[in-house]
Amino acid sequence: MRKLFGTDGIRGTANVDPMTSEMALKLGRAIAHLFKNRKGRHRIVIGKDTRLSGYMLETALTSGICSMGVDVLLVGPMPTPAISVITKSMRADAGVVISASHNPYEDNGIKFFSRDGLKLPDDMEREIERLIFSGDLDAIRPTATDIGKAFKVEDTVGRYVEYVKASLPKGFDLEGLKVVVDCAHGAAYRVSPVVFQELGAEVIPIGVKPDGININAGCGSLYPQAMQQAVREHGAHLGIAHDGDADRVLFADEHGNMVDGDQVMGLCAIELKQDGLLARDTLVTTVMSNLGLELAMKEAGIHTERTQVGDRYVLERMLEGGFNFGGEQSGHIIFLDHNVTGDGLITALQVAYYMQRSGRPLSELAACMQPMPQVLLGGRVASKPDLDSLPEVVRVQRAIEEKLGDSGRMLVRYSGTEPLVRVMLEGPDQPTIDTLAREMLDTILAQVGAEE
Repeated sequence: MRKLFGTDGIRGTANVDPMTSEMALKLGRAIAHLFKNRKGRHRIVIGKDTRLSGYMLETALTSGICSMGVDVLLVGPMPTPAISVITKSMRADAGVVISASHNPYEDNGIKFFSRDGLKLPDDMEREIERLIFSGDLDAIRPTATDIGKAFKVEDTVGRYVEYVKASLPKGFDLEGLKVVVDCAHGAAYRVSPVVFQELGAEVIPIGVKPDGININAGCGSLYPQAMQQAVREHGAHLGIAHDGDADRVLFADEHGNMVDGDQVMGLCAIELKQDGLLARDTLVTTVMSNLGLELAMKEAGIHTERTQVGDRYVLERMLEGGFNFGGEQSGHIIFLDHNVTGDGLITALQVAYYMQRSGRPLSELAACMQPMPQVLLGGRVASKPDLDSLPEVVRVQRAIEEKLGDSGRMLVRYSGTEPLVRVMLEGPDQPTIDTLAREMLDTILAQVGAEE
């Protein structure tokens, strides 16, 4: 069992174990040691979102890294995918992101990238934990000029803006397109509106005034209603809503109706295939994606592969199979020809590109798939015992699966980043699956205990 890492780095309440200054310092020492594997001076990039606790954790991480003789490059608030890009661009040894993504401001998290801009595999995360808890690093203390330095890097916004713009064909612009851009008062507030403005779009920016505590508060991809309303009020052609660290994005069409990650993957996969750019005619997604996506892809001559939940598992399968496009229903979408991680801004640009190129509204493009009725419920739990070890949970789950038969499916899983259990059901009609999902969730909460 891993002690620190979940499905997307380490996450928790800021200033409460494990998201403390003390742990951040240890993590800094461990990551510096792990990537100090070549000759010469070593450098690690640190970026963050806009949370108040980011200052505390950034300082502790910097101290830990410098104490191992490795320099730190501080880039300030930047999207998670930007840190992947900048780590590669600056030839750094690793990248660190301080962010809890869509979580409320009182939480924070830490995740790492290798020098190739890739999220770390499970075995490297286990090695970081071993280094921290074994005490193996306690005696490693560089002194004098061997201690690391920290530098602020000032031009990262410009670097990333030009990088994402280059994902579009040369000379292409977005003149005539009116876009609502909701940055969730998070990491994209300095870059996302600028990119669309520089490409010629008329931009209505919202969620661009972070104060340290308003990240994800009633805005962004977690609460897209403000974005939807702004689309309607301003007569915009498109609305985009980032999460706190901007590695994902959800959309509203020209009517203000939501377009989720499954619909975006469907329309983009079809466009890529028509352009001859969809590697092996395959879309990689997770077990959480709607069955309607798989059916639509089959009709379009596209194969669908599924992985466990987590965009890094999607990426691993893409790299293993030679695929170049995949993602999650939540809006983590990977265009591997442009970036090696989920990138909400690149995704938004590709959707805008397909709209502009075809002259078709998003509502029409998104109609390429018809979602099967689906419900996703979540409940906060006091503990996370193995669900298969709870007889009553197993009994109810089997009864529901038998009732659904071949007309639907159910997935039950704990969140890897929060004290949550999630129940997802698909089936022939909404009332039936709503009732069954509630029965399943109530059974689980009764057995494992609801968080007080």
